[in-house]
Amino acid sequence: MLYAIIWDDVENSLALRKSARAAHLARVHELVATGRLVVGGPFPAIDSSEPAAAGFAGGLIVAEFQSREEAEHWINEDPYTKEGVIGSLNVKPFIQVVP
Repeated sequence: MLYAIIWDDVENSLALRKSARAAHLARVHELVATGRLVVGGPFPAIDSSEPAAAGFAGGLIVAEFQSREEAEHWINEDPYTKEGVIGSLNVKPFIQVVP
């Protein structure tokens, strides 16, 4: 089943994001390689595709997992969680209706 992993960053997360980004993306690319990722990306802190120093307010990953517990385990093991980027987190089942 698909699950949406939605999070809000802690305040001033840009430096934390930069230090954990490569490891985070390596894990995301594992989802891509196995055909499980539907979409993923950050929420800019401002209305811009290039937020620069304003940074990011959070992020979203929609991917296939066997259960909510597996999705929660996946994000709890992610470098963004372990390095303190993620402030609040919500994992929800997701039904894709349109591409």
